Amino acid sequence: MARIAASFTSCGPSVSGKPCPRFTEPVATASALISPNTVLWCSSMRGTRGGVRRLTTATLRVRAPRGRLIGMSTLVVTGGSRGIGAAVCVAAAAAGWDVVVDFARDESAAADVVRRITGAGGHALAVQADVRDAASVEALFSAADAWRGPVTGLVNNAGISGGLARVDEVGEPALREVLAVNVVGPFLCAGAAVRRMSTRHGGAGGAIVNMSSRAAVLGGPGEYVHYAASKAALDALTVGLSVEVATEGVRVNGVAIGLIDTDFHAAAGEPGRPDRIRPTVPMRRSGEPAEVAAAVVWLLSDAASYT
Repeated sequence: MARIAASFTSCGPSVSGKPCPRFTEPVATASALISPNTVLWCSSMRGTRGGVRRLTTATLRVRAPRGRLIGMSTLVVTGGSRGIGAAVCVAAAAAGWDVVVDFARDESAAADVVRRITGAGGHALAVQADVRDAASVEALFSAADAWRGPVTGLVNNAGISGGLARVDEVGEPALREVLAVNVVGPFLCAGAAVRRMSTRHGGAGGAIVNMSSRAAVLGGPGEYVHYAASKAALDALTVGLSVEVATEGVRVNGVAIGLIDTDFHAAAGEPGRPDRIRPTVPMRRSGEPAEVAAAVVWLLSDAASYT
């Protein structure tokens, strides 16, 4: 799955909540953007088709509702075929964005997201890309540009856990894969995004949201320190890039999610993890992808013009 890296400086509060003996991620909720259960990292300063697969395109027009930035029409959501990514795609389309649904392997799931969007009168295009490969990343953005104009919004959502393992147990292949997808991918996609959005490169600006994790701060001991380390690296990228593009019309924010009900936990090797972690969450429940999506769409909008 392709990733687009966002950048930001931290201006959100820390999360409260006692971690379990292994690892706990307080739940992220979008109804209260700054809460004991949510961490938002925000910038404090202002500022074709080779290797891709085109699945379907909607031709209906939708009027952008209030809250979307004028001229900010084409949004790339990496890892957009399932979970939080799929929820972001649907919510962003409802807000008036033309959405590029990036996927790595699951073409059927991506096509389903596109059908949901187009069925509601929006625009969506599914594109396959491998963020570990620079040529594939460039093809993703070129396809988005050719479809409905320059990319002006990005959500860096795609990522993998690398499975559950202690530091002394994780294998080299898993470690390299996590770093390739969760760190190298964001760097490659960040470059592609900035080259299109930054006024330094002749762009008209844009908005980027990076999906991080509380694991970056809590460390993931006994579960996946390798994943936590990759997210910490992503946070460093977001902080640095936000400063680089602050005066170039690019607004960059991020959301550090906690315990969310998706297939992430099953893919990591513990389907029952949400049940184990839930009692330690301040709200005593898991978050839903739609709740996170609401926060992301707000950060993309002009309602968040000073973040």
